[in-house]
Amino acid sequence: MSVLPRFTPSRIALALLLCSPLLQANEDVIEHIQVSATRSSAPVSTVPATITVITQEQIASQLAFTQDISAILGNLLPGFSPSRQKLTSAGETLRGREPLYMIDGVPQSNPLRNGSRDGKTIDPAMIERIEVIRGANAIQGMGASGGIINIITKSAADNRHQLSAGFTTPTAGGSDSQSYKASYLHSYQQQDLNLVAGVAASDTGMYRDGNGKLIGVDGTQGDTMDSRSIDVFIKARQQLSSDQSLQLMVNHYKLRGNGDYVQVAGDVKLGVAATSVRGETQGRAPQNKVTTATLDYQHQAVLGGSLSWQLFLQDFAALYGGGTFDAFQDPAYGENLYDQSQNKSTKYGSRLTWFKPDLALRGLDLSTGFDWLQDETYQELALTGRNWVPEAKFNNLAPFAQLRYSAITDWTFSFGGRYEYGKLKVADFTTLASYNSTFVAGGEPDFNELLSNAGVVWQFHPNMRLYGSYSEGFSMPDVGRVLRDINTPGLSVESFLTLQPVISDNLELGLEFSFDNWQLRASAYRSDSDLGSRLQPDADGIYSVMREKTEIDGIEAEGQYYFSTDSQLGFSYARTNGRYDSNDDNVVDKDLGGVNIAPERLNLYWQQQWLPTLSSRLQANVLLSHTLHIGNNPITGEPVYEQFDGYTTLDFSSSYDTAYGRWTLGIENLADKQYFTYYAQSTPANGRYFAGIGRTLNLSWSHSF
Repeated sequence: MSVLPRFTPSRIALALLLCSPLLQANEDVIEHIQVSATRSSAPVSTVPATITVITQEQIASQLAFTQDISAILGNLLPGFSPSRQKLTSAGETLRGREPLYMIDGVPQSNPLRNGSRDGKTIDPAMIERIEVIRGANAIQGMGASGGIINIITKSAADNRHQLSAGFTTPTAGGSDSQSYKASYLHSYQQQDLNLVAGVAASDTGMYRDGNGKLIGVDGTQGDTMDSRSIDVFIKARQQLSSDQSLQLMVNHYKLRGNGDYVQVAGDVKLGVAATSVRGETQGRAPQNKVTTATLDYQHQAVLGGSLSWQLFLQDFAALYGGGTFDAFQDPAYGENLYDQSQNKSTKYGSRLTWFKPDLALRGLDLSTGFDWLQDETYQELALTGRNWVPEAKFNNLAPFAQLRYSAITDWTFSFGGRYEYGKLKVADFTTLASYNSTFVAGGEPDFNELLSNAGVVWQFHPNMRLYGSYSEGFSMPDVGRVLRDINTPGLSVESFLTLQPVISDNLELGLEFSFDNWQLRASAYRSDSDLGSRLQPDADGIYSVMREKTEIDGIEAEGQYYFSTDSQLGFSYARTNGRYDSNDDNVVDKDLGGVNIAPERLNLYWQQQWLPTLSSRLQANVLLSHTLHIGNNPITGEPVYEQFDGYTTLDFSSSYDTAYGRWTLGIENLADKQYFTYYAQSTPANGRYFAGIGRTLNLSWSHSF
């Protein structure tokens, strides 16, 4: 397979049309910014990877339309999947693989039992910026097979109060579809102490589609509509001396469904969308409850370099909706047993980093350190107290070192390695009755991997840079899905090949331009794994993990044109191809489906500052159609295709500044397009055949004083 993705003549013409004007030269230089997710003091312009920093202003521009972090990422990052518009993020990938979500460097993803809730662990009001490193790398360790999404929380800014409030309603009306949100943050600075604290709360109503009908509630995986959330946040930084500081951050987030609506299944064959009606939810409504805490120590003068040491904690609980599913049945509890599952995970860890510039000669920098992670995870059936997934304890030790050499004019070379040692400990357990109450001998399988990376950056013009890199990514498969399904006697935890880590080899080539009125960057990448991890849904929409050889490649491009300082146009484009080995002959022969690969996508926007106090933004999200050969019918042998009919949505917002705050009116899905979401089409099932959100008005006010 070629490193570059497959193109049609029309796609080549589209790329040339978008990129050719960018070849006009001027004297501006490519922006140099620092990114904490790289764990060094190197400016982003010297890092051989595609890095995006989503600023607070960009986040605010998207909050005019949505509070969904996944939707914000999809609107601003070409290679990120469309949002499911639900509490679950299953199938939302970055460059065809799952990204590692982090908050201030603390992992939010739970790979031992991936419940796909890691994108819903903080309120957007507490976010200052989002750092994204696209593509697999081992900088942050376990879970970053698709890249890193590091959410940076708010920091103190003078002595200031920040208030915001918002109201949302569909144009189709309905008091049951109205949503409310408010937040308050206070920053305090005095001498050597910086403090910021805040709270955010929301009450979200039902969503309506382009036909004005209520969208079907996902009563099993969970939903963001018909829910309430609260976020409490505090960050305090004490300057201990001129070169030492200590910082504490705590964020507690809870989102809970109200359980006031039940689903009416749709009909895929007839094209009828799933809807909702008022009704009482049996059991408890789905919820997320997450506490993230960090203690950071920094010393700027240790052996000629700078030292940072972070201790962290994440306590995570995700409750899912219930049902009388076959897996939950047990004769000891009677017939038609109703139950619901809950994932619980507690992570502790330490991240120690030392950065030394000019290590042995000028221009040679070293970043080195040692990471430790302990993850304890299990999945319980909350109403009967049974463990569906046994408690698994994972310990991970990882020393790393990264060298960067930049003494040669216009060139930067980097090389590094990370040694991963992991041990998984599972005690003897017995599966549920529905799996024949099978006894499984526990064990302590371990593994070790040396992950390497190398890259080069060539600044061949003050306004242009070319970079290339090779890196190895590392992540754990969903251990819980494997262990809970065992129904064959005589097996042990140590006997499963499917518990081995996912190691991916990644190549990337990128080019960046920055001129007077134009900016462009484009990259091509390839990611291969001999023992990959593919999600495959069954008839009930429950995903199983398949361990197979996978190959993924793609291209990304994005750019902006500035008519003036007050007016700009921008675009982003991505296409990803994915193949897997369906018959274990070590040759990829089938396409990865929609729960693994994002669709071909083009995002466009126009941003205009009409007056010093009046601005607007118009954006279009174009998802292009595709047909994928995802497998063959196991009975007839006939090919099975996945068909996605693309769709386009428009969003518009306008902001007006007054002496008493900023007023913003946002309109999501301006044309009131009626469509079925990407995942409803990719994994069609009557109970999850969800239409997308119709035209919705968002009115918000914010004020700092």
